[in-house]
Amino acid sequence: MCGIVGLYLKNDKYEDRLGELFAPMLIAMTERGPDSAGFAVYGDEVDQGVKLTLRNEDENYDWAALAKDIEAKLNTKVDWFQNSKVAVFKVDIDAETVENYLMENHQDVLIMSSGKSIEILKEVGLPERIVNLFHLENMKGSHIIGHTRMATESAVTMAGSHPFSTGMDLCLVHNGSLSNHNRLRQELKREGIHFETENDSEVAAGYLTYRLQQGDSLNEALTHALDDLDGFFTFTIGTKDGFAVVRDPIACKPAVIAETDDYVAMASEYQALTTLPGIENAKVWEPEPSKVYVWERTTH
Repeated sequence: MCGIVGLYLKNDKYEDRLGELFAPMLIAMTERGPDSAGFAVYGDEVDQGVKLTLRNEDENYDWAALAKDIEAKLNTKVDWFQNSKVAVFKVDIDAETVENYLMENHQDVLIMSSGKSIEILKEVGLPERIVNLFHLENMKGSHIIGHTRMATESAVTMAGSHPFSTGMDLCLVHNGSLSNHNRLRQELKREGIHFETENDSEVAAGYLTYRLQQGDSLNEALTHALDDLDGFFTFTIGTKDGFAVVRDPIACKPAVIAETDDYVAMASEYQALTTLPGIENAKVWEPEPSKVYVWERTTH
């Protein structure tokens, strides 16, 4: 049993309050997932180059030295800031070049995400601890998804916690379990998809990355997922401009969606939505089995 939550702003009215609005949603899912928690926030988009979320287990890791090394070796400019054991690097070159350099020369640095907008922060512990650790309430942006984990398929570790990202600006949170993840993982590896863990949910994220690379829209990728992923699942997915929810054909994992003129929100339980402004006037419904729900902005 895990808890998932998401908040997608349909206009910029609440962008400065995104973290403030989302923090109680994540904390409300504590009983569904006390082992670890995390979230992916979309905002502070870079125009040129790439934004990477990087992590090192040493809280005193010298991020400034790493930034200088990247600048010198890759002849580029780096802006960065630190948040606990995580640093966000904005680099003025393409993602593949930076990622390859880090994997070859700084193997102690874990690449959590890369893209134009996404930042991923997650840690072992109760959701309230993670909210405070990463100062979630101060964060701004256009949309955010989060997860509280009760481990079933793998150990309680930061790496095994959600969200999972396997492609540019793509991430996924999952309540449920997949039965064919081992076979799919091998097939996707042969297609060039990279995995950091043995977690079944990361395979789902990798599958969506592969489908999007093949030219699928987000809606098409999730429609294919309903055919190719075996097991029980409620997924919430984030992309740079999009937000989606889908449940498997049996739909035994709970979910509720609320929509107003200002936002779309989803959660495993309605209680996580009760602190949102205007929730009393929202359209509230349980997403149907095997139906893909997608909200997307016009691409910049």
